[in-house]
Amino acid sequence: MLCQFTFRNFKSYKEETVLDFQATSGGTFQDSLLCDSFLPVAVIYGPNAGGKSNVLKALNYVYTLVMRPIIVIRNPQSNNLWDVECKPFLFDEYSRNSPSEFELFFRSDEVYEYRYTVSVLDGHILSESLYRKKIGAKGQPAMLFERSGSDVVLGASLRKSSINTGVNDSMPYLSFLAVNYRLEPIDTAIIWFEKCCMKNYANPFSEIRLFLRNDDDFKKKLITLINETGVTIHDFQIQNEGDERVTITFQHKIDDKIYPLDIAQESDGTQKLFNVLPLVMIALSEGKLLVFDELDAKLHPKLLIFLIKLFKNKEINRHNAQLVFTSHDVSSMRSTVFRTDEIWFACKNTDESSDLYSLYELRDEHHNHISPSAAFDKQYLEGRYGADPYFQSMMNWG
Repeated sequence: MLCQFTFRNFKSYKEETVLDFQATSGGTFQDSLLCDSFLPVAVIYGPNAGGKSNVLKALNYVYTLVMRPIIVIRNPQSNNLWDVECKPFLFDEYSRNSPSEFELFFRSDEVYEYRYTVSVLDGHILSESLYRKKIGAKGQPAMLFERSGSDVVLGASLRKSSINTGVNDSMPYLSFLAVNYRLEPIDTAIIWFEKCCMKNYANPFSEIRLFLRNDDDFKKKLITLINETGVTIHDFQIQNEGDERVTITFQHKIDDKIYPLDIAQESDGTQKLFNVLPLVMIALSEGKLLVFDELDAKLHPKLLIFLIKLFKNKEINRHNAQLVFTSHDVSSMRSTVFRTDEIWFACKNTDESSDLYSLYELRDEHHNHISPSAAFDKQYLEGRYGADPYFQSMMNWG
């Protein structure tokens, strides 16, 4: 479970930026909170080029940095990583020559909370650390390791294991330990990274990468879920054609007769749904963090709300799965769908740097928090939340 993600000097974000999953007090949907205090969903709105996708890219960069060495060693043929360059903010001389910094607070189990930090410049890791603390315990967290340049200092729990502290400056020490040793604190931390799933559906090529399992029970549940969204299919068949290519045929049943239809002939929305739902099912069943760029693309607003509410339903989301996504679909920005601390906005400043802030942080004209029952979508389109989508200017062009 992701508790908090902080980063600085990454792409359009110059200053320290925080995406926080700790629920604020007194909010709505109390029964949807994970472990009674963490949010199951975060959505980021904002204009084009405002910085929405860069938040997800920052999170994905840390995931890829840690997991790439592990995945490559386990499966050299794997191509299941979304490549992201680590570029600093380029529009001032100090930032462009300074490292990008990242910090993750996460819970890999119900016992420990971890804090992982890493600082990167030009592909070289300048510093890195991993701490953990028992949930609910008093006192300072225990240091597992700290790295500064080529120097690595081990904490007490790792020092006795005769561990090599020499590692290439392009490889995270966390990955090095996971690949070369069986250490409970490290293995537990890596479990969280393994439960992250990053998908970019703004890229049309990514939509053909299907995440389906050769499991009859899983297949039946998937068909049932697809039917519940209003898409009526009786069955589907998948055939491998080599070179990671597959042919997918949907079967439609009309008057007891089966009609096959290639997935390419289905609507774009049906194809997108068929790509998304398996990942949603796996995330909910395994407690994964699911990250989508432009999840709303090609989906009907009601289907988008349907997916969001799966994560907010504790009877369905029993394993603390989380969903983070960007969206332009303002129709789902409602108090019946989101808490104010689940809605985030990304926007550009005059110096071309991006800001990220939640709806909960904003105040109305009386300096009060935005009402949890307010018309979020209407107020957003009026420009009252700062990340103005420019609709007023467009309508005034005439």
